[in-house]
Amino acid sequence: MKLLATFLLACGVLLGGCATQDNSLYYWGSYEAMIYEMYVEPGNAPAALQIEKLEQDIQTSDALGKQVPPGLYAHLGMMYAAEGKAGLAQAALQKEKSLYPEATIMVDTLLKNQQQGGNQ
Repeated sequence: MKLLATFLLACGVLLGGCATQDNSLYYWGSYEAMIYEMYVEPGNAPAALQIEKLEQDIQTSDALGKQVPPGLYAHLGMMYAAEGKAGLAQAALQKEKSLYPEATIMVDTLLKNQQQGGNQ
């Protein structure tokens, strides 16, 4: 009986040690894989598809109570701009700047380029 109890306790400890907890600050979702895909095989990641995935990642991160990673809103803004959605692009870029003030110079440059008609 003691042997069985010891065995069960050992199994519980081992299984508990194998459990993974996600303690990360950010919810990355499909963002990293999408960026990789965009650069490796650009035709497989059109702007509309990227927008859809990024919006889903934002909703999931909100539901999980996690932050989106730095750059996600800036990337979303660039995809909106590529689709000709200037208002949504500006809103996403401003959101990036408010969440990550260290991105201010980059975001301001993107906004300036967009306002000059570059949609960059």
